Amino acid sequence: MMCEIKGIFLLAAILVCIVTLTARNTLATEINTSKEVDPMEELSSQEGRILLKLARNTIKKALFGKEEKVSETYPEKLTKKRGAFVTLTIKGKLRGCIGHIIPSVPLVESVKENAINAAFKDPRFPPLSKTEFDEIKIEVSVLTEPKKLEYKGYQDLLSKLRPHIDGVIIKKGFHQATFLPQVWEQLPQKEEFLSHLCMKAGLPANEWKKGELEVLTYQVQAFEEE
Repeated sequence: MMCEIKGIFLLAAILVCIVTLTARNTLATEINTSKEVDPMEELSSQEGRILLKLARNTIKKALFGKEEKVSETYPEKLTKKRGAFVTLTIKGKLRGCIGHIIPSVPLVESVKENAINAAFKDPRFPPLSKTEFDEIKIEVSVLTEPKKLEYKGYQDLLSKLRPHIDGVIIKKGFHQATFLPQVWEQLPQKEEFLSHLCMKAGLPANEWKKGELEVLTYQVQAFEEE
């Protein structure tokens, strides 16, 4: 998935989050993309369905001026500040993806805002049309709060990264970028993962070897429509 990040810090460049869009759990709607989400933060499949319905209804209202009636009373976990991405695909191909990394607003508000952004404000695509509405499949990814990863030298950094578990943010000066945990599916080698992430941030591919990057990690729980 190709995702533009919007949060407390804004990335002007497009964020590349390559994700395999097959082999989904269509019944429970949950994609187990990160295996170590804190149980206190983990959402149920039912809560995931609420977020998916909220995203679709928000887009529907923007397109048609109407929406299905849904309760404005949400489970407590959905009202806490969380980072989130909304991704739209049509027949397995990306149609829009934008999200917040930093938990600056309640999760339900983040999902509504990024549903609109993914549908109508992703600069790589024209605004979603009414004829496309029934074709889109929606995915909502909910992030844990990023935490700084302390390391000493690039070998220590490599040893502490956890493929298929950690999303990674790197920062150096005005350069910053992130890959969601899903990217490990396409870049399973730690060295290659970090090199691509550095290039996406506008840094030399081997910048991670210098030990001067600020590195943060987070985990993701993702839900996809049936």
